[in-house]
Amino acid sequence: MGWLVALALLLVPIVEIYVIIQVGQVIGGWPTVALLIAESAFGAWLIKREGRRAWAALQSSFETGKMPGRELADGALVLIGGTLLLTPGFVTDIFGFFFVLPFTRPLARRTLTAFLGRRVTQLSTNGLGGSGLGGGLGGGFGPGTPGSNGPGFTGFGPTSGPTGPRSSADNVVQGEVIDPEPPK
Repeated sequence: MGWLVALALLLVPIVEIYVIIQVGQVIGGWPTVALLIAESAFGAWLIKREGRRAWAALQSSFETGKMPGRELADGALVLIGGTLLLTPGFVTDIFGFFFVLPFTRPLARRTLTAFLGRRVTQLSTNGLGGSGLGGGLGGGFGPGTPGSNGPGFTGFGPTSGPTGPRSSADNVVQGEVIDPEPPK
């Protein structure tokens, strides 16, 4: 997932510049700048309106005692969409409007829910390994794979003790059994 974000941070500005140049060649430089400013102004107004709606829906769900799943997702989508709308460019504006507009947000919410559902399922099946959070059930916080604890975190997994791997003798508890006296 991290490499995908890094790739997006490299490619999105290049794509945005290319699209802005292409639009500028078709409609001219000043109309392109005016269009970008108009999109940003409309986006700012839309973010303000939809942000207030999302906040009111969230407060309403808290007041009624209902779990605010849909409302939280809408708030997150408005936040992400607002960030994209305030970023100069046409491509980010398309995605920003998709996340913020009330008639496209349900589709974005379903897509987000499906993605997060798959991600949670993947993490629960594989343990926390591969996500950079450590591996196995007793994992540490370093990178690892399922069943490992990552570098520097040996000895704390489900199959190891504080000093290294467990042996079958580690399951024996030394002690003395004392029979209680029978009641009189």
